[in-house]
Amino acid sequence: MRLETRLAKDFLERGYSRRSFTRLAALLTSAASLPFYNEPALAQRAGPRSLPADAVKLDANENPLGPCPEAAEAIRAIVQDGGRYMFDYPSEFEAILAQTEGLPASYVQAYPGSSMPLHWSVLAFASPSRAYVAADTTFEAGESAARFVGAKVIRIPLTKNYAHDVRAMAAADPNAGLIYVCNPNNPTGTLTSRADLEYLLAHKPAGCVVLLDEAYIHYTEGRGATDLVAAGKDLVILRTFSKIYGMAGLRAGAAIARPDLLARIRMYGNTWMPITSLAGAIASLKAPNVVPERRRFTAALRQDLFQFFDRHGFSYLPATANFLMVDVKRPGRDLAAALRQSGVYVGRSWPTYPNHIRVTIGTPEEMEKFKAAFLKAVA
Repeated sequence: MRLETRLAKDFLERGYSRRSFTRLAALLTSAASLPFYNEPALAQRAGPRSLPADAVKLDANENPLGPCPEAAEAIRAIVQDGGRYMFDYPSEFEAILAQTEGLPASYVQAYPGSSMPLHWSVLAFASPSRAYVAADTTFEAGESAARFVGAKVIRIPLTKNYAHDVRAMAAADPNAGLIYVCNPNNPTGTLTSRADLEYLLAHKPAGCVVLLDEAYIHYTEGRGATDLVAAGKDLVILRTFSKIYGMAGLRAGAAIARPDLLARIRMYGNTWMPITSLAGAIASLKAPNVVPERRRFTAALRQDLFQFFDRHGFSYLPATANFLMVDVKRPGRDLAAALRQSGVYVGRSWPTYPNHIRVTIGTPEEMEKFKAAFLKAVA
């Protein structure tokens, strides 16, 4: 069946008008860039990106350590083969990631980062007749995609413990098509429990898919949810190598789900990855110590920052990722502007948390510069 025919059947069954289908299909089949927010675009909201060479960049949840040595060496070595397509290389990556997670290779689909499968998942499962449900506040890229395709967007406030309110999300709309959960959540850095995820999967509307974004899961001591994929749940998990693996600029990631769900997502776009990012991702997966070492490194700096805020009387959210949100007792936008005067760039503020700023965990030296600039800015 031709792509246009498959798209038409799928779109029209989910409540799209023929006019809407024609507009979207033209974009998809022409490989045009859909006007969704992605990670770089959202990061740019924090302020100008033409930063001084000595800027302290704590605004985009990046890992200042970059690729691990094994990945860097693999990337250098593969460059000489850059003239080859190496068609089998994505399959090798998928097989290794699947083995790491205890899954068949058919349950993993490689992507250049996790933004693309997030967008395609919205197109695949949300529609004008199937709502998109997400937390308020969370990573907004999915909401932007949902609004673009005409899906109703339902935002559910976080609980008093800053977790996803899974009971409210499950009951939000009997015709929901996609429920998005970012865990740990961005921008709050907070974790939703395994029991809550299981409740959501058990009580969501029939035919609805849960999209679980585990971009920051490696920073936590808790396990991911890939065993729930193995159990056949209506679940798509997003993984990226942009965070703990330090490959944000190299673009490597994956969607993990039942093969039938992956097939529905693949219908909406090309999944091609550069061989350099594949080489780095494969080497990272084979490096046994990179995740636990970087988890400990980040946790120590995060705890030190918690203690700094405690000493100076500033409250913060109980983050478990490589960033946190701190209440600066004034409009966060103003405090961020003051920090920029000292060459320190932090994340933007959100309407739900107007007096908070999001701070990425950097190197020890960067965190000391942040502390000095912070005390100067709040004096």
